[in-house]
Order: sequence, then C-alpha cells, then structure tokens
Amino acid sequence: MGNYFKYSPSDNEIEFQAVLEAVEKRREDFNELRYVPRDIIDLMKKAGIFRASTPSIFGGNPMPPFKFMEMVERISTVDGSAGWVSAFGSANTYLATLPIETQKKVYATGPDQVFAGGFFPPQLASKADNGWKISGKWKFASGCMGADWLGVGFIPDKQDPQNILWAIYPHNEVEIEESWHVVGMQGTGSHDLVLNDKFIDPEWTCTRSGDVEFDDPLYRYPALAYQAQIHAAVNIGLARAALDIAIEMADETKIIPGAARLSSRAYFKSTLAQSEVKWQSARMYFYDVSQRAWEYIVKGEEVPRDLHNMMYISASHAAHTSADIIQDIFRICGICVIHKGHRLQLIARDSMVVTQHAAVSLGNFEAGGAVLVNADPGFPYI
Repeated sequence: MGNYFKYSPSDNEIEFQAVLEAVEKRREDFNELRYVPRDIIDLMKKAGIFRASTPSIFGGNPMPPFKFMEMVERISTVDGSAGWVSAFGSANTYLATLPIETQKKVYATGPDQVFAGGFFPPQLASKADNGWKISGKWKFASGCMGADWLGVGFIPDKQDPQNILWAIYPHNEVEIEESWHVVGMQGTGSHDLVLNDKFIDPEWTCTRSGDVEFDDPLYRYPALAYQAQIHAAVNIGLARAALDIAIEMADETKIIPGAARLSSRAYFKSTLAQSEVKWQSARMYFYDVSQRAWEYIVKGEEVPRDLHNMMYISASHAAHTSADIIQDIFRICGICVIHKGHRLQLIARDSMVVTQHAAVSLGNFEAGGAVLVNADPGFPYI
C-alpha cells in the first residue's frame, strides 16, 4: 500500500504496526465472533489508541483529531470492524465532561480506558433518592465487548426530553444482550445494553459535549462533529483498501479464459483513475477542514460557524464518496468478487453500514445547506 499518510499517526509506531499485523491475521475471527476480542484491544491500548482522548492530567496523550483519524484510517484499510472499534479511542472526550473526582476513579488504573455505549433510544429515568432509577434497552453499543466502561443515554426530566445525558458504569455492571446479527461491520460487536431498575448516580453522568476543566485543546474541538469525522475516516480507509486490491488484481485477473486482463480493459483503467482522484480529493478536503478547525482551537478561538458546518458536510461527503468508489471498484473487478471469501465483499458491506450511520447521513447535507443559506437546519446541528 502506498504512503498516503502525511503525518506519523502513532507515537508508538512499532506497537501500531503490531496492531495492523494482528488485525490482518485475525479479521476473519472478528466476523465469526461478532466482536473484536480483548487481546486485540490490549494491543490497541499499547499503541496509544485509547489514551488519545484521555486528559493529559491523567496520563493521556490527547491527539489532534486529524492525527487520530489517520490511525483509524490505517486500521480500516486492514479491517473495517477493527477500524470502527479503534475509533472509540476518541470517545473519552465524552467522559471529559464528568466531574473531576469521578474521572480520577475512571483513570485510577491508568490512562488506557475504553469507553463505549448505547445512547439511543434514550430512556426516561425516574426520580430516586440522590439520583435516578432506570430500566431499558439501548441499541448499537459498538465495541461494548472490549470496553472498560459503558454508557447509556437517559432523560432525567420528562418535561425536557431534549436534555439527554450519559450514565456511566463499569463494564461488569451492564448486561450485554448479544443481538448483533448483520451483514456488514460484523466484528464491531454492536450489541444491545440492558439495565433493570439500575441506580444512576449524578456524579457518574455527563453530556456528549460541554465545558471541561482541562487545558488540552482537544476538549474545545466540536465533539459531535468529531464523531462524524471519525466515522468517515473508516470509509476512507476502506476505499483505499478497495483501490489497492483493484491495482493488485489488474495484471492477475481474467474475467473470461483467453480474454484480456483487467489492466488491458479501458473501462477498468478509466474507472480506476477516476476513483483514485475522487478518493484523493475527498480525503484531502476532509483532512483540510479538520486541520483548519484545529488551528482555531489551538489559538484559543471558537471554530467559525461556516467551518463547523463544513466539518459535518466534508465528513458525510468523504463517507459517501468512499462508499461510491468501493461500489465502482466492485463492478469493474469481475465475477470473482462475488465469492463470500473475497475481501471486496466484506469491504463493500462494511462501507454501506458507515453511510447508514446518523453521524454521516444524507441529512447532514440538508442541514448543511440550510446553514449555508442562513435557514433553520430543522434539528440540533451546530
């Protein structure tokens, strides 16, 4: 694979390479298990992935988002599910809004803490002495099988249904219902979380974005836009993998015995060239937006509204353009790609899951266009 990464994505490159090698060797296991197992999560911890959004006062190494996203992209070129799970190295930005004393407990055993959760559908909590009680089931808790901490979304006051908070628990206090039976992103372990009449301590609740008490610039970066970007980075990596597979197949594959190889076919060459340009362009703009936003943050300034908007639009554009590229590559690579064991099958299915995620949905374009003309996006956006 070519060197498409401008920055050095990991300060622990030897450990990071060990992650890539292990993921490549084990990716079929992830699909069978339906989650990324803890030994792989431990390798990711050693590579610094899960301290990338831990506050520095707790021993973390809070990275610029564009640098962290390149780590996610690199892993996703090897396996989409592993890339998706590694992306939760960004999720400790949520925990940063917990009270300081609570965070001390979270990081008491070290900075490499894995947080995952199911925010939707948020459940209404009932009042209890010094807190709340809650029961319910939460969907799509990606990475929950390897997490140290799990969160669920709840509404503390039925009079204010827009006020949705996280309730955070140690992993062993939440029931995981293994419900993840899908055809794409099979290895993410995005099972359901279940609680029955569980107490919520206010000290263990936080928002998805808000003010924090840390000097690290990361916690001033727009948290929800960051999550959109993180999901897009997975598809950027998957599209790169598809392009590289097509290049490898070019001189080796014949669609019909005696016929020209793929590299001799005009439609193959022209589609490959156009796809490469689409990928380079979408990726370049995606990272450019993130870097420009970061420049405002490190100067102590807020990200301007128009650039904040572009964080969402460029993420959705990168995610959907990458998925389109993968479909185009799939079409030009011949009949062999229909086999279950062909890697393009898995890449295509994984990429479609990314585009279905709310964080990078087509709704971002509608909302983004509304912001461009100073109209109401119709829902909380920026």
